[in-house]
Amino acid sequence: MRMGVLAAALIGLTAQQALAQQAAAPGTAAASLKTEDEKTVYALGLSIGRSIKIFELSPAEVELVKKGMTDSLTNAKPAVELDKYGPKLQDLAKGRQEKAGQKFLEDAAKEKGAVKLPSGVIYKELKAGTGPSPKASDTVKVNYRGSLTSGIEFDSSYKRGEPAEFPLNGVISCWTEGVQKMKVGGKAQLVCPSKAAYGESGSPPTIPPNSTLVFEVELLSIGGQGADVPRAEPKK
Repeated sequence: MRMGVLAAALIGLTAQQALAQQAAAPGTAAASLKTEDEKTVYALGLSIGRSIKIFELSPAEVELVKKGMTDSLTNAKPAVELDKYGPKLQDLAKGRQEKAGQKFLEDAAKEKGAVKLPSGVIYKELKAGTGPSPKASDTVKVNYRGSLTSGIEFDSSYKRGEPAEFPLNGVISCWTEGVQKMKVGGKAQLVCPSKAAYGESGSPPTIPPNSTLVFEVELLSIGGQGADVPRAEPKK
């Protein structure tokens, strides 16, 4: 994560908190946003706040962030050396993301009907299908939505209003493995560990590195042509 982006993110976080404090009663924050600039700046705070969820900051840590920002803006003497601790931000984010993802996978595996596949993917049937199951070499047509463990949706064929059609062996391994367990007409949830999704590189700007992902997939048909691959190029 570049330092400029991080600085902007932390400013957004502080702005969000200030607005949250104004929202003691329902609708107070919205009512305080009168001009287009205020609304746009608030939207910036929402966007940046989402972008730093990867740090999984506790309330106490948010206070440390605010203290660091205040010291920087007032030219106070820093409590730590930025040159020493700044480079550790990326490793902190990576470690927090991996820990949160592992916890999410463990909880998902405990849900009724959930099955842990050999790769670590958690498969859960939401609706039974009655048709055939695809092979890895088949082209499939699906509707799907994908989200981060935070619940933020990053992709959806439903919102585009058009199913996706692609070769099953040409997408992330989580899909290749999980969709083969489905039958046409069925719907399933796939919880994908990062190693079966986009790994350490993620899929910027919407999928952070080392992200556990959640997909809801509806298998519409097998066969046909198409290359509308969900979200990214095939994983190497």
